Amino acid sequence: MAFLMKQMLGDKLKNMTGGGAAEDEKKTDAEGKETPQSKGMSREEFEEYQRQLVEEKIERDKAFALRKAERANLRVALRDKHRLPDSAQDDATIQMAGGDVDLPEELAKMVEEDEEEEEANSTLLGKIQNMELDLDFDAIKTKAQTTMNEVKQAAEEKCVVM
Repeated sequence: MAFLMKQMLGDKLKNMTGGGAAEDEKKTDAEGKETPQSKGMSREEFEEYQRQLVEEKIERDKAFALRKAERANLRVALRDKHRLPDSAQDDATIQMAGGDVDLPEELAKMVEEDEEEEEANSTLLGKIQNMELDLDFDAIKTKAQTTMNEVKQAAEEKCVVM
């Protein structure tokens, strides 16, 4: 509703008050872009300002692409670790960033620790060590001794020679 009122009355009010249309023309050029006058700068200062904006945008884009590539590299490492199929999207992301992307140190340490843990668990010695944690050898020993005593008693009852 406010939009409709502004459209209907806005032009008439501007004409009555003098409008300030001259101010709008100063701030932007014919294409609607900012001008040096709108920023209160000279032409050289304005060009330097625009150049800095472009350089900052390029730096942000590079940093963003690098972070994306690091994450893609981590996903690739995890896929290799768990023997999952490769992703073409991750490979493309890594190549867009230059192809030579390393994992962040913290993430690389985590992946290495997981690999070492898996290797230790996959060996026979690792399995035995894990069994030690799960089993109570004293309980197994007492159970074995009681079983042997029961077998011995049963053999003595059946065998006259013993």
